[in-house]
Amino acid sequence: MSDVSAIRRALHGWSARLRSLPPAGADAALTVLALAGQVTPFLTTTRGDGRPWTAAEFLPVLLVSLPVLGRRHAPITCLLISAAGIGVYAIVGGDGPEQPIWYGALMLMYAVAERAPQRQRRLTLVLAAAGITIIGGVFGSLAVGIREAILWGAAYALGRSAKLHRENTTMLEERAARAARERAVEAERAAERERARIARDMHDILAHAVSLMVVQAEAGAAAGAAVPGRSEAIFDAIAEAGRDAMGQLRRTLGLLAEPDLARTPQPTLARLPDLVAGVGLHGTLQSSGIPRALPPDVEVAVYRIVQEALTNVIKHADAENVAVALRWDDSELIVSVVDDGKRATTPGADSGSGAGLIGIRERAAACGGSARSGPRVGASGFEVTARIPAS
Repeated sequence: MSDVSAIRRALHGWSARLRSLPPAGADAALTVLALAGQVTPFLTTTRGDGRPWTAAEFLPVLLVSLPVLGRRHAPITCLLISAAGIGVYAIVGGDGPEQPIWYGALMLMYAVAERAPQRQRRLTLVLAAAGITIIGGVFGSLAVGIREAILWGAAYALGRSAKLHRENTTMLEERAARAARERAVEAERAAERERARIARDMHDILAHAVSLMVVQAEAGAAAGAAVPGRSEAIFDAIAEAGRDAMGQLRRTLGLLAEPDLARTPQPTLARLPDLVAGVGLHGTLQSSGIPRALPPDVEVAVYRIVQEALTNVIKHADAENVAVALRWDDSELIVSVVDDGKRATTPGADSGSGAGLIGIRERAAACGGSARSGPRVGASGFEVTARIPAS
């Protein structure tokens, strides 16, 4: 068993070395091997009467072996030349040493099976069958015909197997390369989506915090003069808004440095009361229906939708009151932000063309929902409504 394993390892090593050669070098090596196999009987046997082997007996061996050099470029032609050499050896070198195996011709049969078109391969099989039949008839031995049929059939089968293996390997490599390209494209798209999401988060965080601080700062002087001690509370509110914005920015930017960072520290619905209370207006938050647990990303989206809507109220609405409502029904969460401002929330708000309103629609759509916005019907102010699937 160990001897078989050793032979198998040796053959594998020689095969690997042969494949590592350039094509011309590999063909030359095969030609040398074929010629060595055909020369061996001349070196290991002698004529019964003691006379040496002649050149006429040796030259057909060259005609059988040397065509292996052209096996890649003209396998059919080279096989015909090699087969002619076998015939010449049977006629001219009939008294020469017996050649049990014609290595060069078998190598060329392998090349035909591996490289020739289908029609030529079929013609080659017909000619080979005819030749084997003639050989069996000339030598009058069924065993010789069977042996030749097995040898040539094995060479052809090995050639077809190598061809199919190479095609299958090429197909698998192309499939793997295509899959790698698709993964790279999908990774780039995912990265683009993540960058867009982080950009929206940063826009919402900064717009809300800066708007809140600007409103508080503008009102600070007047409020401080009217109500003693009010200035300190206003500056505390500005500082708190800044600290909250910095904390959210750190969490958001942390996702850039650590893509797998958990998003659980991101804002959730539980922080909505603090968000509404911090707008500096008379804000209310109401919830109706039976609340249900939402995925973390959906809770972040709802929080950002309310945050962006409140930011628009602070920046554009000139409102005194704002009401945030969460209404839970069987299939969705309906979020509405309504103010009593004197004018539309953003330029072009009637058509929902403001950048903040576009961001709200994108966040709702990312959760499988929808959002709409516009002036209130029959009353002053502006309303933003988002419908988020609750399943």
